[in-house]
Amino acid sequence: MSGRPEILFPLFASLDSLPGIGPKLVRVFGQMEIGRPRDLLFTLPNAGVDRRLRPTVKGVTLPATVTTEVTVLRHLTNQAKGRPYRVSVSDTEMEFPLVFFHAHSDWLQKMLPQGERRVISGRAELFDGTVQMVHPDYILTPEEARQLPKFEPAYPLTQGLAQKAMAKAISAAVERAPELEDWLEPAFLERMGWPRWHDAVTRVHVPDSAKDIKPNAPARQRLAYDEFFAHQVTLSLARSRRRSRKGRSSTATGRFQAKVLEALPYRPTGAQERAMREISEDLADSARMNRLLQGDVGSGKTFVAFMSLLVAVEAGGQGVLMAPTEILARQHLEALKPLAEAAHVVLEVLTGRDKGRERSGKLAALKNGEIQILLGTHAVFQKDVEFQDLRVAIIDEQHRFGVAQRMELGKKGDTVDVLVMTATPIPRSLSLTHFGDMDISVLDEKPPGRTPVTTATVPDDRIGKVEAQLKAAVESGRQAYWVCPLVDESDTLSQTATEERSLRLRSVLGEQAVGLVHGQLPPGERDAAMAAFVAGDTRVLVATTVIEVGVDVPNASIMVIEGADSFGLAQLHQLRGRVGRGAERSSCLLLYRSPLSESARRRLEILRATEDGFRIAEEDLAMRGAGDVLGTAQSGLPQFRVADWECHGSLLYAANRDARELVASDPELKTERGRAVRTLLWLQEQDKAIGMISVG
Repeated sequence: MSGRPEILFPLFASLDSLPGIGPKLVRVFGQMEIGRPRDLLFTLPNAGVDRRLRPTVKGVTLPATVTTEVTVLRHLTNQAKGRPYRVSVSDTEMEFPLVFFHAHSDWLQKMLPQGERRVISGRAELFDGTVQMVHPDYILTPEEARQLPKFEPAYPLTQGLAQKAMAKAISAAVERAPELEDWLEPAFLERMGWPRWHDAVTRVHVPDSAKDIKPNAPARQRLAYDEFFAHQVTLSLARSRRRSRKGRSSTATGRFQAKVLEALPYRPTGAQERAMREISEDLADSARMNRLLQGDVGSGKTFVAFMSLLVAVEAGGQGVLMAPTEILARQHLEALKPLAEAAHVVLEVLTGRDKGRERSGKLAALKNGEIQILLGTHAVFQKDVEFQDLRVAIIDEQHRFGVAQRMELGKKGDTVDVLVMTATPIPRSLSLTHFGDMDISVLDEKPPGRTPVTTATVPDDRIGKVEAQLKAAVESGRQAYWVCPLVDESDTLSQTATEERSLRLRSVLGEQAVGLVHGQLPPGERDAAMAAFVAGDTRVLVATTVIEVGVDVPNASIMVIEGADSFGLAQLHQLRGRVGRGAERSSCLLLYRSPLSESARRRLEILRATEDGFRIAEEDLAMRGAGDVLGTAQSGLPQFRVADWECHGSLLYAANRDARELVASDPELKTERGRAVRTLLWLQEQDKAIGMISVG
């Protein structure tokens, strides 16, 4: 496809092609990530000043911005050096001074000639009980004042940038905005009550009132939708391109799966059956699978993963399941070994701890196809790990692995089908943008045998009472986790906190009853502490958040989270999910420091109110914003200039549907609307998408 359309050239010119912008301002704008007129166009006012003319300052609640017409009475010239310069003026009701610091009297005489009428606009305030206006923003003749906007937009600024310079630059950029063929259907615009593109761009920068600056103003909604839509078209093109890439068909025979189902003491949930069906259909298809399996804590993802790996084995190939930590890889081994034995399938684990002959033996068995299913950590990425016929790769806890690593794994086999799993429920709006190029299966039911968890909040001055209850519970045969608070970012401080807490609990519960796990422990010690807890040798495990993901001890039915106010919602939900895995009634105690901040109080209340991870994730998104929910550093979230998750999130669903329908009916964007959408993609800098439109 040819390059950027000529009609957009003025918006992608250099900033210094705009009047009044030199090298210095170019550098200042650069700090705001504004590099071209196009960026100015999408930098919207975040506030505004009411400049409507009032007859008088009298009766206005001060301080406030006031615009009024005055008569210049006199310049108070008999002033000591260094004192502010005052000019007395009067409106229809009262007399008051205009105050200037470090002012040139001849300039002021020219601007405010005695006896003349002037329109002044600026911040009026009370000083020693009298009204004054310091340095008015505007001093205009009544004729000039007709040009003054009734409502003046105010823009976000950075050091070295004044509001006037910003407004001037934006106004020059708006003048350059071309009339473009609209990429949205006229009927859709009418239904939404939105303006056409050019009108929208003009209108957002010339608001009539504070109402026009709100996120739900029609022109703003329109521009937010454009951003979502361009991004969704890019993802839809990526999906359609990926689907056209040849994969391999792996067809299930059901031979091994049937044996596993027979050995299960219960039936899979409806959600598990649905997910397994979706995955099997993907595997049987000749296009490559790229699916996300998201399930709430304890919804049975590992079982679905295993059944998917069996499809690879039934088709004569191999499968691999990658976990982010060694503890988890070994835990998957414990959980899946009985199922593999029931199916007569060879299952093995490979981690960084495998050395020497043991390692080379496993590598040989993998290469000649003896090992049918491999569980592992990132050690699986190493060059010397070769499969005979890798068909399915499953990645557990996707956000711990980068896209580059996903691709590395893809190279391990000819056209490997990839399934990514996450136990972090992702709000639907985020999964559409973050994983929009993937198909998504959701596990939203809990398998039978899971017990609800009772959640209570306890102020930490009652910690003694909690210890006494814990002692009674441990003596009756129960097991508990005690998670220590997040002490800022420092692992060493968290380590100290856990060590002190374990000493304290040993003095209450007995030396042998308490185990300890934190990030600084050598892997061997950590595994030994976990194993002792799993075996029931220790009754209470004191830990940092290392236990957040995936540790499964059905007998553990109490979770104490100390300093619960310092954790995020999703993390608290994950931690709570470690209990309630057996038949025992389970409880989670959230210990908090008083007084609670408003947001911490809301987090703890939501946790008490629901165990639904998806509802919790939506609340988390509303409270923290998208970047934080996914972890900004590696979230790879699209950076939108206009669209705001919280205010415009609902538009995303319409944009997603619109984009999918468009790409399905016009994959090369050749129709009249398709060509307009190409212009939008250039405008929104979705250059990746443009590269993906097959030249046909």
